[in-house]
Amino acid sequence: MNDDESVISFLSSLVTEKRLNRMEEILAHRTRYITVALEDIYQSQNASAVLRTCECFGIQDVHIIENYNLYNINPMVLKGSDKWLNINRYNQSDNNSADAVHRLKSEGYRIVATSLCEESAGLDDFDVSRGKCTIIFGNEHQGVSEYILNQADEYLKISMCGFTQSLNISVSAGIIISHLTKKIRNSAVDWQLTAAEKESIRVEWLKCSVKINTDELHYRR
Repeated sequence: MNDDESVISFLSSLVTEKRLNRMEEILAHRTRYITVALEDIYQSQNASAVLRTCECFGIQDVHIIENYNLYNINPMVLKGSDKWLNINRYNQSDNNSADAVHRLKSEGYRIVATSLCEESAGLDDFDVSRGKCTIIFGNEHQGVSEYILNQADEYLKISMCGFTQSLNISVSAGIIISHLTKKIRNSAVDWQLTAAEKESIRVEWLKCSVKINTDELHYRR
């Protein structure tokens, strides 16, 4: 039995069977095939709303890029959803967008910038079968940065038919995340987590579900 299996065995004894079954049900719908990145979001309620949407629709990883605006949580909006996610923050260099893009590309993700440029594909035309993708949302005033636009492999937009051609970022993210997660689950792509990924996440979720002395947990390992 490896360390994670030992921790899972111990912590599982401290939660109800109903809770364990719920975790397994949620893990079965989790994905890393699509991930979301937020670049310099200004308002905490918008960023927090996107995180909550990601958790609701089964996206496990969120990337927070902080070049000019620091990410601050809004507990009233998050409702605790962030503790079930893997949140990666980029705020240690002069170009945190470059750090995020480099990491995501090295992990095999397509970089997909949300933009109204002519090259942008509509949601119905976006091909999820071409491989894993990171959907990048820019800030409320300027959208994604010029750097992200230049580094993007593809562009994505929501087609609209009104006079207004822009949506609040949390609304945009909700529409896109809902559409694309449904699309991958109705496709032949391998969108589910691996057994190893599930095990790692299961450990963290169990830790979030019980109150335990960290010294005792270390001993159990």
